[in-house]
Amino acid sequence: MANDIYAQAQALADRTVDFRRVLHRRPEIGLQLPGTQQAVLDELADLGLSVRTGESTTSVVAVLEGASDGPTVLLRGDMDALPLNEDNGLGFASEIDGAMHACGHDTHVAMLAGAARLLTDRRGELSGRVVFMFQPGEEGFHGARYMLEEGLLDVTGDRPVGAFALHTTSTFASGTINTRPGPLMAAADVLRVRVHGRGGHASAPHQAGDPIPVAAQIVLGLQAMITRRISIFDPAVVTIAHITAGTTDNVIPAVVDMEGTIRTLSAATRTDVHTHIQQIADGIAAAYGMRAEVEIEPGYPVTVNDASFAGTVDTIAAELLGAERVTPMTSPLMGSEDWSYVLEEVPGAMAFLGACPP
Repeated sequence: MANDIYAQAQALADRTVDFRRVLHRRPEIGLQLPGTQQAVLDELADLGLSVRTGESTTSVVAVLEGASDGPTVLLRGDMDALPLNEDNGLGFASEIDGAMHACGHDTHVAMLAGAARLLTDRRGELSGRVVFMFQPGEEGFHGARYMLEEGLLDVTGDRPVGAFALHTTSTFASGTINTRPGPLMAAADVLRVRVHGRGGHASAPHQAGDPIPVAAQIVLGLQAMITRRISIFDPAVVTIAHITAGTTDNVIPAVVDMEGTIRTLSAATRTDVHTHIQQIADGIAAAYGMRAEVEIEPGYPVTVNDASFAGTVDTIAAELLGAERVTPMTSPLMGSEDWSYVLEEVPGAMAFLGACPP
């Protein structure tokens, strides 16, 4: 059967590539992707699927009913692009200024539509249902959460027993499948710290309250916290990547603003890091008679693969592609994914499809 499925997928390859290029030319950003939604609906129109579109977003949910009763499985492809300009001379390059499919989501949509076509052709062999989840707003817009709130998991009346997603990446060799059980990708939160001092002339710092060295000590304190308060076996990353203060060379500013990112691989460590950041900022600022405001904007949770389903991905990939193309990941990636919201509700797995040429 594996050979038959692989051959059928190969037969659909040209159509899948053509559809991907259609999407690549017309990228859209965020939760509202009307052109992409319509392209998906047109591509699915002849398959006889039960299709539902989103209310708060331009999502598409399509359901394939098998020939006999059985469990429900969910497959996902995200649809949104990034706010970048494409300047590479390709014949199918983006035609939209300021938007580009630079993260592979056009490929994900085309692959999912191809999977829907392949499985529809094999409907007679299926027991149960397949839910195809075409999702907008993965790039920081929490699109999966919106779809869950609109009843994604109840669309068939039978919650999925498993959920799967593929993500292309140039990190791994082309044609390989890469995944792992447990944490696959990190939780990501935005950190903002404002240090309040007292402005004054730079020639008389003792008459002011200079927030710049205090901010610098907070940055260093955060790095010491990571190595001294957080277990190396459940790691975290805190990076301050943006600092602004002052207007000229001889005036001490009244405030310093800092922005950064927090990455963690467990809910417990995520909570601990948030607590420690507040303690460090408050304590260092107070030591100099100043005040620090800390704001942490929650991002996506940790993406956690179910061990059994991650193993299933490896097994099936080895049957289809050969064991030499299945590469177990030894460690998680510290990027983040809103697929995590689905995996908090349903056991499942994400895997990376390598797209780095030799």
